[in-house]
Amino acid sequence: MNQFTKSKKIWIDLDNSPHVPFFTPIVHELEGKGYTVLLTVRDCSQTCGLADMFGLNYTRIGRHYGKSKPLKIAGTVYRALQLAKELGKERPAIAVSHGSRAQMLAALLLRIPSITIMDYEHVKGFVKPTWVMMPEIISTDSVKHNQQRILKYPGIKEDVYVPSFKADPKIREKLGIKDDELVVTIRPPATEAHYHNPESEALFSEVLNFLSIPENLRMIILPRNDHQKEMIKNKWARQLSSGRIIAPEQVVDGLNLLWNSDLVISGGGTMNREAAALGIPVYSIFRGKIGAVDHYLSEKGKLVLLEKPEDIRKKLVIKKRQQTAGQEYGNNVALKSVVGHILKILAKK
Repeated sequence: MNQFTKSKKIWIDLDNSPHVPFFTPIVHELEGKGYTVLLTVRDCSQTCGLADMFGLNYTRIGRHYGKSKPLKIAGTVYRALQLAKELGKERPAIAVSHGSRAQMLAALLLRIPSITIMDYEHVKGFVKPTWVMMPEIISTDSVKHNQQRILKYPGIKEDVYVPSFKADPKIREKLGIKDDELVVTIRPPATEAHYHNPESEALFSEVLNFLSIPENLRMIILPRNDHQKEMIKNKWARQLSSGRIIAPEQVVDGLNLLWNSDLVISGGGTMNREAAALGIPVYSIFRGKIGAVDHYLSEKGKLVLLEKPEDIRKKLVIKKRQQTAGQEYGNNVALKSVVGHILKILAKK
């Protein structure tokens, strides 16, 4: 790669909280090779708070516009215009995201190639990126895109950043949890997502009611937004006041929280897959269309799908987990592959 190529700027947009841990090692890898990385962040679901925690240097642009589809579309277009105006001054050579619709549209306006990385083939969008990158286990035929512009990387998305994870056993103490207590980390469904199925909310309620019964068990719930926070406060006030449910006020390092848990239950993909990558028992209450990655993890016995209320009593195994500090979690093959694809496309510019 010559010096002229390295002088080109790479623009990465983080528009949701899971994108922060995913892109952090990618940013470090690119900067370590001498590239300039421009980071923009959408103010949504603690994304900015996580970016601060990870020590990223970014520009905050735009916010979440709620569940309404017309507002979602209008908000995406407005943010795209904000991004195009701000990034037009920087003249990036390429735009990279994990499915940021606003960035794809802004890249189109700026006439620069875009790469969107994805790990769920059923996602919908109204703007097509120049390139699509996804795990090898997702079939090329399942994505409506020019097959010559589909890039694959080994493993799953979480394999990009989990190998660099270092466990912090002190997080239980910080949350006031005793060593002999069982810890269940729970993530509510993404109720504002286009793929949301109300059945997930019924399962979430059933899970909390069921786990309120056993003694010596603490639930750590990570709401996605203020609406969910208020709903949990109103519906499970007794469990919150007694400490049976903990809803951390501050941003928490997700991987460390998972590692310190005995089991994980989530209505979203990322936390399920992170737990699977760390070898932690994990149960999915996601009731949208199941993607290839989750099917793969389920078949491998790394993820249990809870599809109806009776599954909670039949399939949920509540027991202490043996934690091993200093354990290795894979290698950096996925990270190298993702970065390699970005640089190859950049070299073609």
